[in-house]
Amino acid sequence: MKEGRKRVVVTGMGVVSPNGTGLQAFGEALREGRSGIRHQAMLAEKNFSCQIGGVPEVPETLKEKYLSPVQIKMLRSDSIIYAVIAGLEAWADAGMKIQEKEPDWDSGCIIGTGQAAGEIIKRNLYMIDEGNVRRLGSGAVDQGMVSGVSAHLGGILGLGNQVSTNASACATGTEAILMACERIRGGHAKRMIAGSCESPDPFVWGGFDSLRVLTRKYNDDPESGSRPMSATASGFVPGGGAGALVLESLDTALARGARIYGEILGGNINSGGQRNSGSMTAPNPEGVQRCILAAMKDAEIRPGEIDAISGHLTSTMADPYEIANWAQALGRKGTRFPFIHSLKSYIGHCLSAAGSIESVAVLLQLYHNFFHASRNCEDIHPDILPWLDPALIPKQLMENTGFNIIAKSSFGFGDVNTCLIFKRWENQ
Repeated sequence: MKEGRKRVVVTGMGVVSPNGTGLQAFGEALREGRSGIRHQAMLAEKNFSCQIGGVPEVPETLKEKYLSPVQIKMLRSDSIIYAVIAGLEAWADAGMKIQEKEPDWDSGCIIGTGQAAGEIIKRNLYMIDEGNVRRLGSGAVDQGMVSGVSAHLGGILGLGNQVSTNASACATGTEAILMACERIRGGHAKRMIAGSCESPDPFVWGGFDSLRVLTRKYNDDPESGSRPMSATASGFVPGGGAGALVLESLDTALARGARIYGEILGGNINSGGQRNSGSMTAPNPEGVQRCILAAMKDAEIRPGEIDAISGHLTSTMADPYEIANWAQALGRKGTRFPFIHSLKSYIGHCLSAAGSIESVAVLLQLYHNFFHASRNCEDIHPDILPWLDPALIPKQLMENTGFNIIAKSSFGFGDVNTCLIFKRWENQ
């Protein structure tokens, strides 16, 4: 390990996912291969071509567990509600308490999101156009601003360190985790909540539907719609939710006897610059491969040490290119390629929330020693076959894997790339 750099571990997690809200429900869904994709009446009513999506179930009883009556009444942004629930679950899971009087100067949060709540903006614009500016209410600003997700969570917990929101499209969640990791590595914080959220918002999803990148062939069979790595994939299924991880310096975690889910060995963030074959919507292959190589260098591991990959793999034409980039970056193909799967086959593409929800899944699998199956990929895309043995894409739950290192990648609009390297806790 580089001299003077603190080791970073994960001591708490929380999740709001289409296939399970809360760590226990989410973990059970991973083992059972349970889909969270359903037909969505709101999309049919608005004449979407894609009428299926992954929308988390958040009952009132759960809101009452984490939010005060005033907060329940005032909060209209699903993004903020999801982020607060996931963040508070992670904080409690880590064994941490809420600071009632003084700020916790050693703790902060970086919670990313893609866009401010569409419903809030729509309401604000409607009232302004009607000349009712004075009736917008106090929530018009704090729920309409992108940084409202971190501001609300930070205020509830009394966090006194960095409280920020990042936004890098579909790479947002993994980027937030690496940014928080760097803050702890450098000694600027003892712990950080890191994650991301996305509202299941037709005002966000509409643009993707118009771009024809959402599937429109499975409205009558929702659970078959998200088909990463499949020859019959026809576009991604939109989703929403939130994931949150409590990152902590190893010294601090050990000193307070915290339970450790795993260690973050390192990672990388870069961009392909929208050059060569890279564009606003497609990654530059060299950028992707450089990101993977730099992440391994930062983590101080060799390509052969990666046991498995939690791919970005969205169920689009980009999936074969992603596999090819991994094979070339690692110098591993055929039977030497790592095991690989996609959580999006269960929950769809949760956009900015994807990387954090998928990272929670990675750590649950390392901690409990299993590897979930990929749904709907019995017909592997032919362009993937030259790069890996199909047996490395599990169609059934794998138990007692003994996996030590799992890599998590995310790639977003704007030709932005992130890669994280997670390791099973050595003293588990």
